[in-house]
Amino acid sequence: MGETIAAGGANHLSLTSLILNADPVVQGVIVLLVLASVICWALILEKTIRLFGLKRQVSALEDAAHGRGLPQAEGSGYASAVLQAGEFERSVGQDAREGPNDVRLRIERAMRGAVRGELKRIETGLPFLATVGSAAPFIGLFGTVWGIMHSFTAIAQAKDTSLAVVAPGIAEALFATAIGLAAAIPAVVAYNQISVSLGRAAERTNAAVHRLAPLMSGSGQRSGAPAGA
Repeated sequence: MGETIAAGGANHLSLTSLILNADPVVQGVIVLLVLASVICWALILEKTIRLFGLKRQVSALEDAAHGRGLPQAEGSGYASAVLQAGEFERSVGQDAREGPNDVRLRIERAMRGAVRGELKRIETGLPFLATVGSAAPFIGLFGTVWGIMHSFTAIAQAKDTSLAVVAPGIAEALFATAIGLAAAIPAVVAYNQISVSLGRAAERTNAAVHRLAPLMSGSGQRSGAPAGA
């Protein structure tokens, strides 16, 4: 296909013609990167929506921790899952040898475990973003190197090194690198932003859990300090 460009495609440098006249390996690389980019954007959109919901749920837990009303433990939301874990531990019962502080610690431990489990569910798909962000530029570079090798072979067969003949083949090869960067940059930015947002949500939730555990165990009031402290 590189021969077609070298022979008469110098005046047709649209993106469509570059892709259609590219080497099959380069075409495969471009298709792979485009699919990876589409999946990345779908993940980014889904995580953005879930992070907005997570922010509201964390705020509800913080309000409860400061005595502004305990959210309902029913349901399937983030706050509900954390509260349900604490309610379950409280309903298990208190051993005769277990003091109020032990109950508080047990409830807090269960709620922190629920926090980790819920955040892991939200993290699903982040490894794919990280993989695309790190691998896409190299996949695009592979397509570029392969395309340039194929173009040079076609140029040698045509025995014509004029710029009008060389440019189309080089352009189609470099297009693979451009697609690789276009897929990698949003994936890296989104991965970093989502990871930071989840980390902050975990810190805020754990702080709220530390204050909620005494309220749920009956060993403290709004301060969240252990009884007798």
